Amino acid sequence: MDWDRAVELIEAADEVCLACHIAPDGDALGSMLALAQALHAMGKRCLASFGEPFAVPAILRFLPGQEFLVEPARMPAAPALMISLDAAGQARLGTLAEAAGRAEALIVVDHHASNVGFGGVRLVDPDAAATAVLVEELIRRLGVPLDGDIAQGLYAGLASDTGSFKYPCTTPEVHDLAGRLLTAGVRPEAVSRELWDRAPFGYLQVLAGALARARLERDAAGGHGLVWTTIARSDREARDVPYDQLEGVIDQLRRTDEAEVAVVLKENDRGEWYVSTRAKGAVDVGRACVELGGGGHRTAAAFTMGGEPAWIIDRLRAALREPGPDEE
Repeated sequence: MDWDRAVELIEAADEVCLACHIAPDGDALGSMLALAQALHAMGKRCLASFGEPFAVPAILRFLPGQEFLVEPARMPAAPALMISLDAAGQARLGTLAEAAGRAEALIVVDHHASNVGFGGVRLVDPDAAATAVLVEELIRRLGVPLDGDIAQGLYAGLASDTGSFKYPCTTPEVHDLAGRLLTAGVRPEAVSRELWDRAPFGYLQVLAGALARARLERDAAGGHGLVWTTIARSDREARDVPYDQLEGVIDQLRRTDEAEVAVVLKENDRGEWYVSTRAKGAVDVGRACVELGGGGHRTAAAFTMGGEPAWIIDRLRAALREPGPDEE
């Protein structure tokens, strides 16, 4: 990773444009806003955005630094310096992908194993637990001390992508970083409440319906078991539950003892199905999602697809087969 070149470009820039992937999660938005605040502390002009639909998810509206967010249409068409955060491919930047392609310099900060290798300066480490880990290192190399607001964005990213420190990517180094962020002023109970412990009443009804529809296939995923469910747009609209409130459903489904793989198909406002997958370690869901046009990690990945849910799950079921000797 070319840390020195990244620092050189940032220090020489008057303005830095930041972009994270569409429909940002805690790691994408938390990392971007933390870096925006660090750049502002250096005296840089900073614009931060993500592709349409441009709306901060309800569970992330507590994050500091949102004063640096601008609508994607207000981003320069050809930035002098752009930094992409938590996007495995340029297409994941959505309506900002063209600006990234025209940037004089593009720094890519990411931790996805499915990263396709775009950008001129790459700070990409598939072994990092979160993009927030890499952003914290970049901020340190830029000489910006952590304050409570910067640390809160990084902690939200770290906690999100480690599943509140319970996924296999949780290493001693992850806990060391979490400790430094707490020392900087993060209140973990406050972050956890925002991310996982609050929802409108309608969410409980949507969740109940999703769990009632869940199907267990013991022989799927190479005999390791698959549990899956769907949440149609009409399900959440009937309860006045926005799409971005559905993130936690997969965490309930993945508790199933009889299934290695959990899948939730969520219909977005455009009628497409966003397919979230989780595994416990024996099956590589990242490989399957890449095969279907998405990406992610071995134990957490996703893809988007049109069509009927039964057809989509058929394709996923086939992709989750264990690779034969010629495929390994």
